Amino acid sequence: MKENIDMQIREIDSGKIGPTVLVLAGVHGDEYEPMLTVKKLFDELKGHIVAGKLWVVDVVNTTAYQSAQRLGIDGLDLARSCPGNNEGSTTLQQAAAVSLRIRDCDYLIDLHTGGQLFDIFPLVGYMLHPDSQILQEQRDMAAAFGLPLVWGTDPLPDGRTLSIARDAHVPAIYVEYGGPGPVREKIIQSYYEGCVRVLHHLGMLLGHLSYAAAPRYFVEDAAPHSGHLQGKMLSPRAGIFTPKVKSGDCVTVGQVWGTVYDPIQHFEMQILADRNGLVLFVRCVPKVGLGESLGGILTIETKNGK
Repeated sequence: MKENIDMQIREIDSGKIGPTVLVLAGVHGDEYEPMLTVKKLFDELKGHIVAGKLWVVDVVNTTAYQSAQRLGIDGLDLARSCPGNNEGSTTLQQAAAVSLRIRDCDYLIDLHTGGQLFDIFPLVGYMLHPDSQILQEQRDMAAAFGLPLVWGTDPLPDGRTLSIARDAHVPAIYVEYGGPGPVREKIIQSYYEGCVRVLHHLGMLLGHLSYAAAPRYFVEDAAPHSGHLQGKMLSPRAGIFTPKVKSGDCVTVGQVWGTVYDPIQHFEMQILADRNGLVLFVRCVPKVGLGESLGGILTIETKNGK
């Protein structure tokens, strides 16, 4: 039976011609700084948008938020469920609602964190869109946002908010930073300032603005599933994971990443870095199952390609 699922969208309308920008939070229910960022944007930018419209969604997947978990009450991941189904379960209905809004906007910013599972190095990402003009717009949005890593990945995965934007030819970026609580004010402020810079870049805000420094790292990788975090560095056994690195570290192949200890079989094994690069994210939940991600390493280059 179809349930009534209302995705609340709030709007700041300048009353003048300009782009419509959609900012999403709460695609995953355990990612809280994006929700607080959206509140700050709506509270502080009312009366200051000079062109176009700003749409914000505080919580896309309400049942996931109410359950304080990544997935909806139906066990589905909204970030793998787009374009959804108006006659389906709760997550599918909410995926359908947000997909409709994405198709109706001109630019998309999707805010995330690592939730309770991962701590993630601050990054702005996008799909490597086949349209060169849209791809360049995404690069420009990512640079304006101002986080230290810009990461373009495989354009082919479906089910995402970004894949809906891709197919609708809507330039889109997503951001990731941090993860487990408590709430970190520096993430909220970083996200707020990043969104403001993008809006300024698009001509929707006036006034002097301090521009972000060039990204420290710039990576574009079209390899299949290059942006899929849950598929990286899979644990060879179940147990208790103790990390020996943190996000933002640089590691070399063979360096100790952490240990997994099985307290029932009394067996401990070291986990070694499988490549050189940047610690992009690290697992924060100690209990790990066989084949679950322990984190990921990104082969890096500087903005100048060095």
